[in-house]
Amino acid sequence: MWGPSHFFLILCLWACLDALPVAVNKTKVSPPVEELEPPKSADTGLHYDRYLREVIDFLEKDPHFREKLHNTDMEDIKQGKLAKELDFVSHHVRTKLDELKRQEVNRLRTLIKLKQDANGEKGMTVDHQALLKQFEHLNNMNPHTFEVEDLDRLIKSATNDLDNFDKERHEDFKKYEMAKEHDRKEHLKTLDEDARKKEEEHFEELKKKHADHPKIINHVS
Repeated sequence: MWGPSHFFLILCLWACLDALPVAVNKTKVSPPVEELEPPKSADTGLHYDRYLREVIDFLEKDPHFREKLHNTDMEDIKQGKLAKELDFVSHHVRTKLDELKRQEVNRLRTLIKLKQDANGEKGMTVDHQALLKQFEHLNNMNPHTFEVEDLDRLIKSATNDLDNFDKERHEDFKKYEMAKEHDRKEHLKTLDEDARKKEEEHFEELKKKHADHPKIINHVS
C-alpha cells in the first residue's frame, strides 16, 4: 500500500515524465494516445501544498533543473543534493520563485493573524518574525528571495511532514484561510455591482502589491 511519502515522489515523477525518451516503432501505426494529466489524488494534504506544487512546476520549466530532476534518485533528492542545482537555473525562473516565496510568506503572516483573531487575541502586537519560525518549509530570515536553503527546506519539510502527517494540524491552518475567504465573499454579496467591482480590483491590487513589494535582487550563478 502506498504511504503518504509516495505523493511527494509522484510530484517529482510527473515533473520529469515529459523528459523520458519514447521508443518509436516506425513499422507500426499506433492510435493517438491521450495526454496524461497529473492525478488529482496526488494532493499532499499539506497546508503549503499549493506553494510546493508551484515551486516544482516552475523549476521543471528550467532545462538544466529538469534534466537533474530526471537523473536524481529520490534518496538524493531527500538529502538535498538536488537543491544545490538551484544556482544554475535561469534568471527568469529564479525571479518567479522569489515571487512565489513572497506570496507564501504573506500567506503565512495572514494565517498567523487569522489564528490570533480566532483565539481572541485580536488587536495584540504580533512578532511575525518569531512566529514564522514555526513554519519550517522556507527560510523565514530571508522573506524576499528563494535560495538553495529554501528549496532544501521545502523538500525536507514536505518529506518529513508526509512521513509524519498531522492531518489535524494542516486542516486547522486551512480552516482559518477558508473562513477568511468565506467572509470576503459574503461581504461582496452585500455590495452593489460597482462597489463589488471596485472591491475585487482592490483585492487583486493588494495581492500583486504583496508579490512585487520587495526590491528586485539579481541572482548570481
